[in-house]
Amino acid sequence: MCEVGDGNYVDMGREEKSARLGQTCMKCKEGSAVLIIRVGDAFCKSCFKDYFIHKFRAMLGKNRIVYPGEKVLLAYSGGPSSSAMIQQVQEGLSRDAPKKLRFIPGILFIDEGAVCGQSWEQRKQNVSEIKQVLQKTNSPFHVVPLEEVFSLPQSVLQSATSVNPQRPENYKQAVNSFLGQQRAHEDELSATADEMAQLCVTANECSNTLANGSTCSSPPTELTSALIEIFNSTRTMTAKLELLHSLRSHLIMHVARTYGYSKVMTGESCTRLAVRLLANISLGRGAFLPLDTGFSDNRYGNVTIIRPMREYSLKEVSFYNRLFNVRSVFIPTMETKAPENSSIQHLSESFITKLQTDFPSTVSTMYRTGEKLNISKKQIAEENVTQERCLICMCILDVGVGEASAFCATQVSQNLSQKRQNQNAELLSDTENKCCNRGQCCDRSTSCSSSSSVPRPQDVLPLLCYSCRVTVKDVVSVSTFPPYILQEAEHRRRRMEMRKEIQDFLLDEGSENL
Repeated sequence: MCEVGDGNYVDMGREEKSARLGQTCMKCKEGSAVLIIRVGDAFCKSCFKDYFIHKFRAMLGKNRIVYPGEKVLLAYSGGPSSSAMIQQVQEGLSRDAPKKLRFIPGILFIDEGAVCGQSWEQRKQNVSEIKQVLQKTNSPFHVVPLEEVFSLPQSVLQSATSVNPQRPENYKQAVNSFLGQQRAHEDELSATADEMAQLCVTANECSNTLANGSTCSSPPTELTSALIEIFNSTRTMTAKLELLHSLRSHLIMHVARTYGYSKVMTGESCTRLAVRLLANISLGRGAFLPLDTGFSDNRYGNVTIIRPMREYSLKEVSFYNRLFNVRSVFIPTMETKAPENSSIQHLSESFITKLQTDFPSTVSTMYRTGEKLNISKKQIAEENVTQERCLICMCILDVGVGEASAFCATQVSQNLSQKRQNQNAELLSDTENKCCNRGQCCDRSTSCSSSSSVPRPQDVLPLLCYSCRVTVKDVVSVSTFPPYILQEAEHRRRRMEMRKEIQDFLLDEGSENL
């Protein structure tokens, strides 16, 4: 992938690396270098901090997506990247910060301990440690268990349009307007800030979503059992990780919409996005790489996901956290202590990490390649109007391919196999449950009326993209999915059947202007 002579990689021995650390900083030319980011990039501690802060604020300033006064939800996992992201936001909001950040932050932590097999005492200890970190930020925070996905509304899977007539289209006009209001009401804003800080502390103390590690109550046992059942019915670790990522995204969207956040910041680093790029291609998500790895992801409509840490490598993040005492919390996940070949995601991470050791330009090359992938605004507008979206990942359905494609050949084979299975199941059902007396079911066959309400894979698969179909095929029973997914699937299935019935009476798209 990267040649030795391309100018990006030079093999240095330990003595030469030690000698470089004794040299002066490449930026200020005065201080002694304490770390080397890349070959020849030696920084002192002060210059490295300026470099790190500038990269974060330049990323937000270059894209101009976050407007002044907007509420932004910071997705916090306890890891190094998300911890560094919160630290950058806190420094950017300070009064003395150059190029000050002017949005209103909130923090969200999702407790996934039930999926990893942790007991409630272990989860409670993790939440208490997370709470200690978040309280120091003086920002409102939400700690929500993953079991809350079973109480989500059906509207989570619907892409809402973002309409804000009060916001000017020009970013500079929005900044000038915000600064003018800030100068005119400086005293009122300071008083309001004190009141909001007190309200945030009170809300965090009184929250019933695990915000208090000492008095929090465990989620309902039936919800925890249902969550564990979903992942126990999933055959492969690859499908489990994809399903976990989807459920986590749905819960983040629900919290953001409930509390009025229009943006969600996630802490994926350049290394993490390079791993995701390779893993998503292997999982058949190549068409969605601009959304999964780009700076902004607007598939959900009124809430946009942004990734301000995507310019940082994991090495840079680790150095920053160590030099400036940024605290991170280690929480075991499903991939902890798992073998390399346990999942496609873990295997991709192991491959890229080992390749990065010998070829330091591996991650940056993959990142720059993925950065060139984007979707035009015109295409996004057309797809939002005309295309159906996947039931799970909310991406545009990518199954509209030609009849000679490999996907269609696979579908024909699966349909024939499913048809034979359905015929066998119907024969078995007829022999076990026989109806009598004008179609009235017998007492011993009470399952006849309820069998039609049980969701089947063939009812869900047509509503999914190719990658999500691969994931759902590894799930033993789709009936274990949260209710909001099954309700949306039934709603879309009925709409499709209704459309087929009235198809002959519908006008073509080209005849609307007649």
